[in-house]
Amino acid sequence: MKNEYKNKSHVKILQEIYKKALCIVNEGSLLPLTSNLDKKEETHLKAIFDNFERGRGVLTVLITSLVHKLHNPEQDIRLHQENMKGGYSGRGIDTKYITPFMKEVRFPSMAESGWLTRSLEQNRPYDFNYPGKITPKELKSAFLFLLDQIQTHNKNPEIYLLILFAKLIEHREQENIDLAKPTNLPISTIVNYLRMHFESSYSSRGASRLPTLAIYAIYQCLLKELKRFEGKILIPLEEHTSADKSSGRVGDIEVRDKENRVFEAVEIKHGITINAQLIRDAYEKFKSHPIQRYYLLTTAEENVSGIELVSKEIARILKIHGCQVIVNGIYPSLKYYLRMLNNPYEFIENYVENLKIDTAIKYEHRLKWNEIASSEQ
Repeated sequence: MKNEYKNKSHVKILQEIYKKALCIVNEGSLLPLTSNLDKKEETHLKAIFDNFERGRGVLTVLITSLVHKLHNPEQDIRLHQENMKGGYSGRGIDTKYITPFMKEVRFPSMAESGWLTRSLEQNRPYDFNYPGKITPKELKSAFLFLLDQIQTHNKNPEIYLLILFAKLIEHREQENIDLAKPTNLPISTIVNYLRMHFESSYSSRGASRLPTLAIYAIYQCLLKELKRFEGKILIPLEEHTSADKSSGRVGDIEVRDKENRVFEAVEIKHGITINAQLIRDAYEKFKSHPIQRYYLLTTAEENVSGIELVSKEIARILKIHGCQVIVNGIYPSLKYYLRMLNNPYEFIENYVENLKIDTAIKYEHRLKWNEIASSEQ
């Protein structure tokens, strides 16, 4: 086990692990960390994740144990009370360092210490014979298993802590961010807010997903309001990592009819100018479908490159297939669609809900929306 944390203060260890976990969440790089776990480790860690709220005591004691193991690798962390031979004061470390830190970063925490939970305070080692009535049973099994992995199988506590902290950060973001839904905004202001949201500088991946969520929010409104879409179905968005070829989709957004045939689709490019080759690539995806309209929208300032070749390709596709290919900038398109809606506020509601639930969207993207929406108009 690496000793980079040995003898560092508990607070310093917490801060360093937290900083690394934030990077993992922002970069979407948790998978490489979990790929080295075996099935039992995955199952038991999941039991901890699934019980973050109801199992706050176990969570706190587990984090305290792992942090102290990094601080003092020679300590048997199952011996959690000073009166045990070779033991240490888990409660003292928790009360002084761990619980205050968890409150500070808004992780699920106890009022004072995890050791004040009756099921965890017993004067017995945290081994497989520990008699405390930790519920549910799978949480108790997970807690004792993970400590045993560290203590008897020389597993690295940093890995468990990074995974726990990354999951806790995700949990906090999903549960606690109250996203702004501004009302009575002029259409020009809505489009300006969206432009700022799409084009802000972010440290994490996922910003290229934002225009897709906005156009999807528009379609959620259009399918309710336009006669053209009567009896049509808006297909749920694919995961951001799904390539169109592997997913079988013809675009980022698809509207289908009751027979599940593609009726209309939209492909969205973030910062990429549309050219004739992109149109040919799109045609290869939809040529076997009875699609009526295919939109290629971009956030790039210069929407189209080589207008004559693009126009020629669009005309060719219309002649041989019948599909109308429409190329435009995303901002003029948003302005046009918003004017068609009975109530643009419904679009705001849809966009905010999409920000909340889409897995590609990270904490800083949501925070940026709140910052923009609360700014002076």
